[in-house]
Amino acid sequence: MFGRFKHNQKSEEEAELVVGELSLQPEVIHKARPAGDENLTADEAEARQREQKRLDKLMGIRMDIHKRLLENLNLSAIDNAAEADLRREIGSIMREGIHEMGVVLNGQDQKDLLQDLMDEVRGLGPIQPLLRDETINDILINGPHQIFVERAGKLELTSVRFKDDRHLLRVIDKIVSAVGRRVDESHPYVDARLEDGSRFNAMVPPCAVDGALVSIRKFSKEKLSIEELIGFGAFNEPMATYLQAAVATRLNIIVSGGTGSGKTTTLNALSGFIGHAERIVTIEDTAELQLQQEHVGRMESRPANVEGKGEVSQRDLLRNALRMRPDRIIVGETRGDEVIDMLQAMNTGHDGSMTTIHANSARDSLSRLENMIAMSGVDMPIKAMRGQISSAVNLIVQVSRLTDGSRRMVSITEITGMEGEIISMQEVFKFQRTSVDEDGSIKGHFMPTGLRSSFMERFQQWGYHIPATLFSDTPVYTESMET
Repeated sequence: MFGRFKHNQKSEEEAELVVGELSLQPEVIHKARPAGDENLTADEAEARQREQKRLDKLMGIRMDIHKRLLENLNLSAIDNAAEADLRREIGSIMREGIHEMGVVLNGQDQKDLLQDLMDEVRGLGPIQPLLRDETINDILINGPHQIFVERAGKLELTSVRFKDDRHLLRVIDKIVSAVGRRVDESHPYVDARLEDGSRFNAMVPPCAVDGALVSIRKFSKEKLSIEELIGFGAFNEPMATYLQAAVATRLNIIVSGGTGSGKTTTLNALSGFIGHAERIVTIEDTAELQLQQEHVGRMESRPANVEGKGEVSQRDLLRNALRMRPDRIIVGETRGDEVIDMLQAMNTGHDGSMTTIHANSARDSLSRLENMIAMSGVDMPIKAMRGQISSAVNLIVQVSRLTDGSRRMVSITEITGMEGEIISMQEVFKFQRTSVDEDGSIKGHFMPTGLRSSFMERFQQWGYHIPATLFSDTPVYTESMET
C-alpha cells in the first residue's frame, strides 16, 4: 500500500490499546524549573525521583521503538515522504512494538509517543518540542541529561533528557551533516545553522569533558517593530524619534552590547527606518537579519570544508560587496579583520552602514575596534587608527540585558571627533536605574542627558526638524520598566 517503506501497515482499529499505568504527558516531560532550585522537601524529592524513573522508562520504550523504525523504515524515502503517510507508517510500527513489549498505553499516550517518534525521525529528537516553543530564546545542553532553556531572560532546567551520549551525538551529527559540516574527535567543535535559521554551536568529547555541549540561539520568526520594542520597554518614543532621524540621514551606526543583549533585534528594528528605494547588502556569519525592504542582497560566510578548503570569510564578502553598488552595507557582527574594510566602506561613500559589536559600553566598543584593527596585522599609528574610527562611526547604540532578564537600550552616544589622540564622545540618551523590586525587577526611566545632538544641523538639512526640547535633561519617561 505504501511502497516507499518496507513495513506493512496495520489499521489503527486493529492496534487499539487500553489504558495502562504508564503515561506520556508532554506538560510534565517538558516542564521546566528555575535553574538551581533544589530546596525540596523529602516528599517532593521522592516524588521527583519517582517521576524521573518513570520518564527514564518511557525514554527506554521510545528508544526501543526507534530502533525498530530504523530496521523497518526505508530511510532513503523518509525525506520525500508525505507527513501523513510517514505518520501512519510510524504509528503502525509503534503499535506493533508496544504490543510485543507488553506495554499498555491509552490513546492520548500513543499520540504523544507517536509525536516523539516523529521528532526522532524527522526532527531533532527530545529538543524538538523546545524548538517549537516560541517562549524559549535559548536551548543549552550540558551532556545528555541536563538541558536548560532561557525564557524572558531567565534560565530554567528542564526535565527533557537524551537517553545517553550516543543519542545526543546522533542528533548533533544529524544537524551538522545537513549543512555539509562535521564534528568528531579530530574536529570537536562546530558552528551551524538550523533549517529555521537558529544558531547552533556544539563541542563534543574529548574537549567536552562531561558529554557534548550544545548551544542553540533560536531564530525569531517575526521581526519586532520599533513600536513593539517601545511597548516592551526596550526604549522610549523620544529615543525612537532621534534614531529614526539618525538612520534616515545616513549616520553610520554601531549597535554594541554583550551576548544575548538584543543587538541583532535592535539592528533589525533600526533597519526599518531605511527607505525602500535604497540598495542594501547584508553580510553575516549566520543569516539572521530580517530586513523588510524590497532591494536587499543577503550574503553569508562559509567555513572551510573537510579538506580545509573553500572558506569564504566575512572580509571576503565585504570586499566583494563594495563592487555590488550598495547604498548601505549592514554587517551582522564585526569580530575580526573585516573591521578594516567595514571602516573604509563607511568612510568612502557608503554612509548609513550599520553593524554590531560585542562590548559592555560605548567606550569599550571603540577599544574593541582598535584591538581588531591591531589583530588584523595592519601597522597603523594609534592616532591614525583612532582618526579612522572617529571619521567612520557616528553613533553607538548600547544595549544590555539587565539582571532581571530585561533588555534595555541603556545609552545612545555620538562620536564628535578627536581631541588630540582621544576620540571625543557625548551621550545624548541613557537609561537611569532607580530601584529593584522584591522580585528582582529593575525599575528606572529613559532620559536625555541634556546635551544637544551634534547632528542637529544635519537633521535639519535632510528635513528632520527635531525640537531642542527632546534633549532636555528632564526625565521624559518616568514609568517603571517591566518586561
